[in-house]
Amino acid sequence: MADMIEAFVKQPPLPTQAFFALVDATAELVGISEKYWQSKGINGARIRILVEIAKEGGRILPSLLAQNIGVTKANISLLLTPLEQDGLISRASHPEDGRKSVISLTAEGQKLLFKHLPDNRQVIAEALEGLTEQELHQLLFLLGKIKRREG
Repeated sequence: MADMIEAFVKQPPLPTQAFFALVDATAELVGISEKYWQSKGINGARIRILVEIAKEGGRILPSLLAQNIGVTKANISLLLTPLEQDGLISRASHPEDGRKSVISLTAEGQKLLFKHLPDNRQVIAEALEGLTEQELHQLLFLLGKIKRREG
């Protein structure tokens, strides 16, 4: 049995090799982005939430936000509380359904994104400089193919 495990570890099948290469590359890029945010004294996970809210026009339901960032509805409240305490988001009752709330990006949250996103995006672009524009399009195509398959 140890020989079989060793074979899978030393010479994994091609799909496994591709999977781990993707995981490693993703971890490297996330690390580069996190290093940028840490240098600014900002938590990258919090920025991700702010960006997701901005993508939806500055307002979003907590349930949709949870879905977009891949967390449970129960955890989203815990993630939003520090952002609200820092004045980066606000919560208000849903205009049509008082049982729901709406999360909005505040002016302070918008200012934070406006100030730091361009430089963060530049850091990421520099990390991907080894790829041509055509290769980047190809990468997006291939990742899209994988994502469409997940359903």
